[in-house]
Amino acid sequence: MRLLLLVSTLFSVFILSNCASSSGGGNPSMSGPSIDVRNATIAAEPRGNYFIGRRYYVEKTRFWGYVRKPRQSWSKSKLVMMNESKKKNPDRFSENGSGDRRYGFDSNYEYKLYGRFTGEKAYDPNSNQILPEFLLTGYEVLDKDPGWLFSPSDKYNSKALSLIP
Repeated sequence: MRLLLLVSTLFSVFILSNCASSSGGGNPSMSGPSIDVRNATIAAEPRGNYFIGRRYYVEKTRFWGYVRKPRQSWSKSKLVMMNESKKKNPDRFSENGSGDRRYGFDSNYEYKLYGRFTGEKAYDPNSNQILPEFLLTGYEVLDKDPGWLFSPSDKYNSKALSLIP
């Protein structure tokens, strides 16, 4: 009986320790499809005059997230600052008091983005980065839970830049 209790206790400790987040906030792992499935999905994207964007919210930063061309690997994506002179970012409505969602609620959402890289650079003082500017003209939500971005071992931290290709 003692052996059963000891094994049960050790198993419980093991399970609970694996559930704890060591990332300092957010999901400890982003899970999602296998690498082969992800590569096949990207390879099957239709060509067109649009981009694929993944919202990447980190507290107190001003960058928007990663943007890539269709059929291009996420490792070739660019972390961008959004120029909202033509269209506001998807999570901006919450800043106007409409709805109960917070700024950055859409972290890790995947979007079809319309617009273009302007060729200009913008400075994000909170992350101390000079990033390419993307002029947003429209968007569609593609997936609210697409899983990992660069690797199945990605760890998201809402308080620090942790997802880097």
